[in-house]
Amino acid sequence: MTHILAIDQGTTSSRAIIFDAGLKVRAVAQEEFPQHYPASGWVEHDPSDLWSTVAGTARAAIEKAGIGADSIAAIGITNQRETTLIWDRATGEPIHRAIVWQDRRTADTCAALKSAGHEAMITARTGLLLDPYFSGTKIKWLLDHVPGARARAARGELAFGTVDTFLIWKLTGGKVHATDATNAARTLIYNIAKGEWDADICALLDIPRSLLPEVKDCAADYGTTRPDLFGRAIPILGVAGDQQAATVGQACFAPGMMKSTYGTGCFALLNTGTDMVPSKNRLLTTIAYRLDGRTTYALEGSIFIAGAVVQWLRDGLKIIREAKETQPLANAADPSQDVVLVPAFTGLGAPYWRPDCRGAVYGLTRNSGPAELAKAALESVGYQTRDLLEAMRSDWGAAADGILRVDGGMTASDWAMQFLSDILGAPVDRPVVTETTALGAAYLAGLKAGLCPAPAEFQKSWALERRFTPAMDDRTRNAKYARWGRAVAATMAV
Repeated sequence: MTHILAIDQGTTSSRAIIFDAGLKVRAVAQEEFPQHYPASGWVEHDPSDLWSTVAGTARAAIEKAGIGADSIAAIGITNQRETTLIWDRATGEPIHRAIVWQDRRTADTCAALKSAGHEAMITARTGLLLDPYFSGTKIKWLLDHVPGARARAARGELAFGTVDTFLIWKLTGGKVHATDATNAARTLIYNIAKGEWDADICALLDIPRSLLPEVKDCAADYGTTRPDLFGRAIPILGVAGDQQAATVGQACFAPGMMKSTYGTGCFALLNTGTDMVPSKNRLLTTIAYRLDGRTTYALEGSIFIAGAVVQWLRDGLKIIREAKETQPLANAADPSQDVVLVPAFTGLGAPYWRPDCRGAVYGLTRNSGPAELAKAALESVGYQTRDLLEAMRSDWGAAADGILRVDGGMTASDWAMQFLSDILGAPVDRPVVTETTALGAAYLAGLKAGLCPAPAEFQKSWALERRFTPAMDDRTRNAKYARWGRAVAATMAV
């Protein structure tokens, strides 16, 4: 048994990747599924879509790899975080569609809890802010709005889980109700200092303890799959939320190491070791991973719009047909123009947390065109990343003086990565293996299975594809960043 099956269940698609014992990709299968928008600001998934695409892509990846299930030593799972499901323990049937992390239906609940003075206590214990983003108020909404749900929960008939927990339940035929520490840390009801569900917060949200899963290490025994799914029972040995899995895949095991993942949005994580660092700058304090019962913490910053700004150029403005066209456009832009785009299409994330803001463009002239807008779009991702790293430096010391490891689709743009290095004034490292999220899940499962080495040894296998180093002088860098700061302030003032 020399292969690992990584399940990567995302917001718009599910993927399965077969890795060999050396963590090289052998086969990939992917399937998209529909999004449901029943009301303004509401986002849901059909749980049957989550399950069918995971089971289907897993079988397809095994077939593409040309191996049998008897060649798979373990399964690792990584998943979209915060998305919330509740199901019947006896039948396995969900009581409602999954409420997705993007969903804003509990904004009023969060506002009421803030007004009542509860945010400081919740942040101190969970590291999170009171925001609809997280699972806790979603659980409360389901119990309050699905007929009979609260009474059934009180009788112990229902089970809650984030997507990882739901998949583990389905894969094991309902035998295991568990999650890992990184997913638990995103629920708003998990005390990350004590490593347990917080009784006071659960009482505040009226969430019964019987609803909640067992919390395990990231590399742990999560049971075995039903034999009929893949031809034999396969142990599930690794679980982590997507951004934490990417942190592991990037081998950011030492305090001070940072990774930033550029997909639709951007998520930057800074390893703070055993220190649970409270943020003074509205970053999130979270769990990076938990191995052998030892918790490693992180500071996390979230940017809502990263790669999505390129999609806007393509689908909204229709000035490009493919993402790769932004690079020659940016190179052709008039260097005398200082167009600044603040891509607050769905609000501003960390460190501002202003969901009410909307996008704005500054510095337009009669000569501004597609090239200048493309350049401004790519630059906006660099500026937002610097915002996060400045906040991390303030919270934890000279965090932003180190090397930033990057992954995700947008890192394919050499122009964007060079500007990122320029505006940060720090090296940016792009790895050979860019499937870092699935790689992290596979490594965790392989570690528990005995196929993969300890973190210190795994770290040595991380391979650099290209390092981008700053080529911009300090005066230009500071002037450009100051202009960005003024643009953000103006946007928030509207």
